Amino acid sequence: MNPVVHFELPYKDAERITAFYHNVFGWKLTPLGEESGNYILATTAESDAKPGFPAGSINGGLFKTDPNSSNLYPSIVIGVGNLLAITELIYQYGGKVVDKPIEIPNFGLYVSFIDTEGNRNSIIQPSKM
Repeated sequence: MNPVVHFELPYKDAERITAFYHNVFGWKLTPLGEESGNYILATTAESDAKPGFPAGSINGGLFKTDPNSSNLYPSIVIGVGNLLAITELIYQYGGKVVDKPIEIPNFGLYVSFIDTEGNRNSIIQPSKM
């Protein structure tokens, strides 16, 4: 099996998107400069979140889209310790929360958000299992 080990999000304003993900989620964002196409490297963890799993693996899921919905693009789900505190930071740094948080049985509290560049992503506060 070949694991997913990287994600990419588009941006229009490098300073704005860097400030958003650094201030809301604490990510380390490193601009690689013009020689690298103005790519910004995102470091989201210093070590694997799930000890015992393959290093760097990212699991995911597939969802059926509604052609009339805005859910037509890939997105990422970011694990957080306190969903309500993070939703406040999302608003504070220029994003918006899409709906009310929902409880996904056996997984946790989940909500989607739109970042400063219009990317739809989600956050989840894992259940204490």
